[in-house]
Amino acid sequence: MAKKQFKAESKRLLDLMINSIYTNREIFLRELISNASDALDKRYYLSLTDDGKRIDKKNLKIDISADKANRTLTISDTGIGMTEKELESNLGTIAKSGSLEFKKELDDATKNIDIIGQFGVGFYSAFMVAKKITVETKSIHGDVAYSWVSEGEDGYTINTIDRDQVGTTITLELKDDTAEDNYSDFLESYQIQQLVTKYSDYVRYPIEMMVETQKPKSDNPEEFETVVENKTLNSMVPLWKKNRKKIKPEEYNEFYKSKFMDWEDPQKVIHYNVEGNISYNALLFIPGKTPYNFYNADYEPGLQLYCKGVFIMDKAKDLLPDYFRFVKGLIDSDDLNLNISREILQQDRQMKVLAQSIEKKIKNNLEEMLKGEREEYEKFFTNFGLTLKYGIYQDYGMHKDTLQNLILFKSSKEDKYVTLEEYVERMQEGQDLIYYACGETIDAIKKLPQMERLQEKNLEVLYFIDDVDEFAINILNTYKDKKFKSVNQGDLGLDSEEEKKEKEEKAKENQSLLSSMKDALTDKVKEVRISSRLKSHPVCLVSDEGISLEMEKVLSQAPNSQGIKANKILEINPDHEIFKTLQKAYEKNPDQVKDYADVLYNQALLIEGLPIEDPIAYANKICDLMIHANK
Repeated sequence: MAKKQFKAESKRLLDLMINSIYTNREIFLRELISNASDALDKRYYLSLTDDGKRIDKKNLKIDISADKANRTLTISDTGIGMTEKELESNLGTIAKSGSLEFKKELDDATKNIDIIGQFGVGFYSAFMVAKKITVETKSIHGDVAYSWVSEGEDGYTINTIDRDQVGTTITLELKDDTAEDNYSDFLESYQIQQLVTKYSDYVRYPIEMMVETQKPKSDNPEEFETVVENKTLNSMVPLWKKNRKKIKPEEYNEFYKSKFMDWEDPQKVIHYNVEGNISYNALLFIPGKTPYNFYNADYEPGLQLYCKGVFIMDKAKDLLPDYFRFVKGLIDSDDLNLNISREILQQDRQMKVLAQSIEKKIKNNLEEMLKGEREEYEKFFTNFGLTLKYGIYQDYGMHKDTLQNLILFKSSKEDKYVTLEEYVERMQEGQDLIYYACGETIDAIKKLPQMERLQEKNLEVLYFIDDVDEFAINILNTYKDKKFKSVNQGDLGLDSEEEKKEKEEKAKENQSLLSSMKDALTDKVKEVRISSRLKSHPVCLVSDEGISLEMEKVLSQAPNSQGIKANKILEINPDHEIFKTLQKAYEKNPDQVKDYADVLYNQALLIEGLPIEDPIAYANKICDLMIHANK
């Protein structure tokens, strides 16, 4: 029969199919297996509706064979087959899908039949690895079998052949190996098995291949012999489509560890299915341990995506919000709009609805764990709580309402984790502020001079030991109408009216001393003032509203920080012996107060974990003051 040209923009379009649509050559096997699965679906459907075409389901299968000598890879199915007209229509016209046409012909009652291939281009992906493709097929609707042969852009031929069995056999004559591409890999048994497991493990029909295995000899079990036997390469029934009540915890654990390359059992399994505007099955896991590279740039979050049991994508990032990036797992949906190569999701309303549904389910599970399994939740939060805090801070606080009830902080109340809701519920009568203190460790926070007054009044303080904590809280601003207040910033609202008056009087009495100290420190501090937050310590450093001392430390570590500084205020305890010493020194020699001011300021910096500008000068000044004190 004369060679025919493809019914499309021919060479240009076929070249596009081969070289541009698909980013990974190995995809071709997934596409051919998916087409074979569709053909089996069609035949099975017809067997249910046409008594004359009945077939035992166990005879519906896909066979793969490799011939290294002739460099051919063959994929056969016992599906519906094709007539000459269908060969001409489906394979002679690029982007023409027989599966899609078949689905359109179904009446309303049967439109939910699963058909994978709806674009009609998957078959041509085989030309990425093959220089010649031969399709031999016999339709269930006809008595004559046909072959379709093509070497690519120059067209194809269709001829009649002898074939008794209904179904289709596709033979790929692989391209010659080059320095860049080793096409022979696709003839290796182990490679074929890996690709089937990766992309087509859950195709509902058995995918079989003759495989060499080593077995003990029957007459001598200590010796092994090579045996060739038929092996089913796919598991067929996905774990996520099984009845949850019949799945043992060990099955979930083993699936997770083998699928997601983890040594630890998952902490939590979220297995569910949704039916509605978009239907899908989900099998999600919260790891039992933080991945070693979780906070590195090379960590790739995202869920595996399947469409009708066929693997589509390994890291579908758009299905998970960044603050739930710790979740691993997979989604299998029949309703997704994929692009033409089935490699990338279309950005459409369905995608957003799916992502919102997944996010809501994860959030609900975390809330249930927090309420009903507190120890488990605290373990989870120790591993991944930082991500939730970053989620509050990111995107200008867009997600704060979603996450604010999921975050925990250790607090001065027994050093245990507390939610913001729990803190507010046990606030003292008349307390309007949620107090917090920042530091590198809880022990360091406990030693802060500013903590004494709050402890004296039995006020609970949240411990902020992560860099993001204060940034996240500033985004929240309030929780249940209660404002957050740093023990290191502004007025803590702890003084009675009588205490306020006493403080004001002392400030007036010592105004010249305080001003002299401020002048001595030049632009290092905004103000030197009498403190109402100190009890036994002589001095402390606090900040004005805006950038806090902790924020200054964090921002100074960032590139291009441009020297962002907090407006520092040096507070002095008027009831401490050091204040009386300052008063006496000022009366005797006002200039000497400059040295005292500098020493006290540097001490306050050290207490806050901030660097001293000139450690040598500070050390020498301490020595000088000690020498003068003994003269």
